[in-house]
Amino acid sequence: MEKQIYPQPIQTIASPEPFARKSFTDAREAVAALKALYERNTAFLRDAFSQVAQAGESDRRYRAFYPEVSLATGSYAQIDTRLAYGHVAAPGVYATTITRPDLFEDYLVEQLGLVIKNHGVPVTVSESQTPIPLHFAFLNNTYVEGSVADRLKRPLRDLFDVPDLNATDDHIVNGTYEVPPGDPMPLAPFTAQRIDYSLHRLSHYTATAADHFQNFVLFTNYQFYIDEFCALARQMMEEGGNGYTSFVEPGNLVTRASESEPQGNPVARLPQMPAYHLTRDNHCGITMVNIGVGPSNAKTITDHIAVLRPHAWLMLGHCAGLRNTQALGDYVLAHAYVREDHVLDDDLPVWVPLPALAEVQVALQEAVAEVTGLSGYELKRIMRTGTVATIDNRNWELREQRGPVQRLSQSRAIALDMESATIAANGFRFRVPYGTLLCVSDKPLHGELKLPGMATEFYKRQVSQHLKIGMLAVEKLAAMPPERLHSRKLRSFFETAFQ
Repeated sequence: MEKQIYPQPIQTIASPEPFARKSFTDAREAVAALKALYERNTAFLRDAFSQVAQAGESDRRYRAFYPEVSLATGSYAQIDTRLAYGHVAAPGVYATTITRPDLFEDYLVEQLGLVIKNHGVPVTVSESQTPIPLHFAFLNNTYVEGSVADRLKRPLRDLFDVPDLNATDDHIVNGTYEVPPGDPMPLAPFTAQRIDYSLHRLSHYTATAADHFQNFVLFTNYQFYIDEFCALARQMMEEGGNGYTSFVEPGNLVTRASESEPQGNPVARLPQMPAYHLTRDNHCGITMVNIGVGPSNAKTITDHIAVLRPHAWLMLGHCAGLRNTQALGDYVLAHAYVREDHVLDDDLPVWVPLPALAEVQVALQEAVAEVTGLSGYELKRIMRTGTVATIDNRNWELREQRGPVQRLSQSRAIALDMESATIAANGFRFRVPYGTLLCVSDKPLHGELKLPGMATEFYKRQVSQHLKIGMLAVEKLAAMPPERLHSRKLRSFFETAFQ
């Protein structure tokens, strides 16, 4: 059917009834109001779309706005100086738009509770001036037939707001945001539309809903680790969970504790970066993602997981050992990084140092000691702490050797891979505690490569041990209070109150 061309824009805008501003001194009541407002406004858009899809046309435009939470304070706060978040830097008005308060309920209660307590002022819930894009108003797993667009006599953008990528950026979290005159200062590191964009990307890249992601994330660059993780998780479920409540696989396939058969339909083919979730109450379990090879994937997935505000992420993978004293199977605990990945050059200059975080380093070292049975000076036989270099050229060793080898030697690097520094750098950028424990799988500078039989045996033996170390380290981190884990090292001069 040929679509009619409408030269004049629609003048009438339909919206829900205006929402009266309300102030709260109780964080849970404030979050309940945010949830009610968000559900009302997104339901309005969903209902309007259903009507338009059925009729094929409309004489009005439909618009609803994100909820907003704000606070105003006229004085500096007397705070616990050990806290890295939960307070604003100076007197003024602060605000942020909110999306998916159902998903972020615990996070919002904690963050709002801290600012109410630390500043002694209420928070105000209202409607923002930022429209909710229609795409972000649909519920999880909503499927819209392609034929709907063919029935519409006007372009969808004439009738509904769509994502505005010009206003979806990382200026706040990058520390480059300039507050327009008269506008409130940012209360949170991400806006609602930036969060919604990532929530949809996460589902696309990992084939699991954002609701399943846990607060502790393991990244790997090899499928062997995922296979081992799945085997351990399924065994735990059969044995009652061992403290975990379910295991979620791509396609949102859920196996619950004390069950052996998953509920749901497996995906026909794995996505680009499949995610697997060993869940616990309050999202305190483990998510593991196979990011594949390369810094581009590492940046992409951490760009999106960051909006979930996890408590920590760790890299477990293989690396090239650069020292002759290393053996295949040795571990490398990164305490510094050389960044030659280039994917974050525009967001985080290479001159910015990435500090090692004591809590993460200690948890990883203790886990290596407990799993291997070695400690003290003996632990040095299989683990070395030092600088890890990350490069964007997988075949770097085929280049003229004097350049890269000289740089690696001058930096005191002991290992090289393609993802670790990117994950650490984005952890630094997004204020997510980070760490890296790698396993030496070859030594190209010394001509020590795995033969086919050696490789099979190496993976069979070492991956299992390495994964157990990573999971034990995560459990140690999960036992810490979040306010201790989120380090002040990651906070800049002017920070948002929300972690």
